[in-house]
Amino acid sequence: MRLSSDELVFWRHGFIKVNGTLVYTWALMLVLAVGSKLVTRKLSAHQERSRWQNLLEMIVIAIGKQIEEIGLRDAGKYLGFLGTLFLFIAAANLGTVIPGYEPPTGSLSTTAALALCVFIAVPFYGIADRGLGGYLKSYLEPTPIMLPLNIISELSRTLAMAVRLFGNMMSGTMIIAILLTITPFLFPIVMTALGLLTGMVQAYIFSILSAVYIAAATRPAGPEPIPTPIPRTD
Repeated sequence: MRLSSDELVFWRHGFIKVNGTLVYTWALMLVLAVGSKLVTRKLSAHQERSRWQNLLEMIVIAIGKQIEEIGLRDAGKYLGFLGTLFLFIAAANLGTVIPGYEPPTGSLSTTAALALCVFIAVPFYGIADRGLGGYLKSYLEPTPIMLPLNIISELSRTLAMAVRLFGNMMSGTMIIAILLTITPFLFPIVMTALGLLTGMVQAYIFSILSAVYIAAATRPAGPEPIPTPIPRTD
């Protein structure tokens, strides 16, 4: 029983090797890229639309609403990054229904790479919205004494995201593999279905946490201005 797709080696030359995590990750990215190209090649603005376009619009609108509810003002600005995170993790776990496929999210290297993307995206969006000085100033809030604690918080939450996603994905895979060895096939099928549900929940949690961290980095310093009421014309 393999604990991770890292243990599945397809090719090796000296210290260089191509393992299952690399193969499944690139295969998944290829499927997502080709699928998105096929779905968006004939988009229609009329009432008659394809089922794939309707599904795509539902996903985009749902992700956009979640981003807005978190507090990010311009959802379209962050939709590409956060939507890609969600779709990658969700598709990685939905692919477990394919025989012989092992989700790359069961490898710590993959989850660490995803967490590293969030780690880079937070200051990127923060500097883009608040400027370099405004973003660096946030590390000194509410008092300069908080500087080392804020830096530790940035690093620790990145590690926590990687380990949390890896632990949840690997534990589900291990439970199913153990049940296959000691029980009939019916019960592991139910556990597989629960694993798919868990995978979707983890994709949602990971993308929501990423949005929360970006929202915190892009939030302007000081109290938010009170919106001016629109005068009535009647």
